[in-house]
Amino acid sequence: MAKQPSKKVLDRNQNLVQTRIYWTAALILVITGAILLQVINLQVIRHDHFTTLSKNNHIKILPVVPSRGLIFSSDGVLLADNRPSFTLEIVPERVADVDSVIEQLGRIIAITPDDIQRFRDLKRRARRFEGVPLRLNLNDEEVALISVNRHQLPGIDVVASLNRYYPLADSLSHTVGYVGLIDEEEFENLNKSNYSGTSYVGKSGIEKAYEDLLHGYVGYQQVEVNAQGRKIREIYREPPGPSKDLYLTIDASLQILAVQALSGRRGSIVIMDTNTGAVLVSASSPGYNPNLFVDGIDRNIYADLLRSKDTPLLNRTLQGKYPPGSTIKPMLALGGLSRHVREPGSETWCPGWYSLRGSTHRYRDWKKEGHGHVDMVHAISQSCDVYFYVLARDMKIDLIHETLTDFGLGKRTGIDIGGEADGLIPSRQWKREALGQPWYPGETLIAGIGQGATLVTPIQLAVATAVIANRGRLVRPYLLSEVRDSATGQQVIRASTHEARRVIAANPGDWDVIIHSMREVMHGERGTARSSGAGTEYQFAGKTGTAQVITIAQDEEYDEDEIPEEFRDHALFIAFAPVEAPEIALAVIVENGGGGSRTAAPLARELLDHYFNRQKRLETG
Repeated sequence: MAKQPSKKVLDRNQNLVQTRIYWTAALILVITGAILLQVINLQVIRHDHFTTLSKNNHIKILPVVPSRGLIFSSDGVLLADNRPSFTLEIVPERVADVDSVIEQLGRIIAITPDDIQRFRDLKRRARRFEGVPLRLNLNDEEVALISVNRHQLPGIDVVASLNRYYPLADSLSHTVGYVGLIDEEEFENLNKSNYSGTSYVGKSGIEKAYEDLLHGYVGYQQVEVNAQGRKIREIYREPPGPSKDLYLTIDASLQILAVQALSGRRGSIVIMDTNTGAVLVSASSPGYNPNLFVDGIDRNIYADLLRSKDTPLLNRTLQGKYPPGSTIKPMLALGGLSRHVREPGSETWCPGWYSLRGSTHRYRDWKKEGHGHVDMVHAISQSCDVYFYVLARDMKIDLIHETLTDFGLGKRTGIDIGGEADGLIPSRQWKREALGQPWYPGETLIAGIGQGATLVTPIQLAVATAVIANRGRLVRPYLLSEVRDSATGQQVIRASTHEARRVIAANPGDWDVIIHSMREVMHGERGTARSSGAGTEYQFAGKTGTAQVITIAQDEEYDEDEIPEEFRDHALFIAFAPVEAPEIALAVIVENGGGGSRTAAPLARELLDHYFNRQKRLETG
């Protein structure tokens, strides 16, 4: 018979069991307590937070992007449109391996390295739950291929949207501008909430200057989605704030005619309302196709645009700087009259050249045999250089500077799309500060015929011409005419024109002399542009100009046929019409076009005829 354990052993075993039971019970209590605390934390303390997270598993807040406002000309021609487009997007939070998915997609549709790079750039700025565009402007076949294979591509969406389109292409590229994909710098400066879901922003021209009006305000929608993130239904929708449609001062028919007139040439034509400053034509040639920039321009095409000797990306109207040549002669003549440096009837002898006292250097006139005795009217109408050499000598450079800047030359006009160049009207102070050199008398003579360091932009030249038409009053040019609500079509803003301000105080008789002289340019027996003024039913005042690109030596003759095209003279012309009650002013510059009377003035005549013939048709019904 087995020996029974002693009472001592039994007591020790019993104590051990009880100890284990106590520790187990304590552990159970601790675990239970921890579970209860966590339940309280989840169900009570953080109830709202986890309820929201739970809903977010099947409810999403998505941006509703406003449709970008349209842009029209003053005669109702659509200049910037929105066209339906399909975009392939990837939602990063729903894709485990983005690179693998892109590789899969590349076997279905064409995806370029540029597409991938753009996607990566946009992905860095987007939130993980937002769709990031990979391919833009899918065609119908590509949309169908994606749809067929969609079950194998989690996190992929084909999104219908509106894409910017410019119907007139290069005819208004510099003025209307274009939209493009938002870059890193722009993203940092934009209101991120308002641009949620938006990939485009205005890059230049009207599109950039009036971005806030054209873009509108983003809305949002609350939608229910399934486990794959597909939208099932819309729960709530806050519509986007309406964008605005813009109506410009541009006259589309006149603009197209100006672009056609400049076709194959480099140059600019500006036409503006002399009374208000409304810009009817802003043609810069050559232009470029802004549609190429909307979704990111091909690198090779962009490189070709940059390398082109014709510089199509340059807005010559605002940024092209040219010697004004003889177009400034009426302005200097007015300065001479108003400062009592000249009388209208005083004559200057022109033998075909002029020399400063003590110098053998001859400053030549365009007419080799000279003009003989000329007064102010004949000097302007025949564009006598010698008369203006002598006038410049007597006025001196600082008075020339003061006179031309009063007309608005050499400084920005303040047009409402920005991007202007200043130009340059030289003075003693300018040369001393910019070059550290003194001013020489010979430079004054050259400045008197609009050569040397003098540089102006076409828009400045048009404004200065309007100052003559307005007899000393300056109007600021502008392009935005009115703003309408894109949803209702109701006018919400009428562009306020800047009141003309008097910048030149001269006697009425002085203005009469200058305007009569410019009329003689067009309609006088010996006017330099009389062939362009012949046979008109209206009277207009103008001034031709020819600006040298290279200097011709004293013993050389200018032979256009022997000079490479890029070194030939620029052709310029300014005018306003009708003489009696001016309505419009214009400036024409044709780079390397030769003489202003031969090249630029005929273009202006064609445009003026179109304007006034149409006005006549409208008046007669």
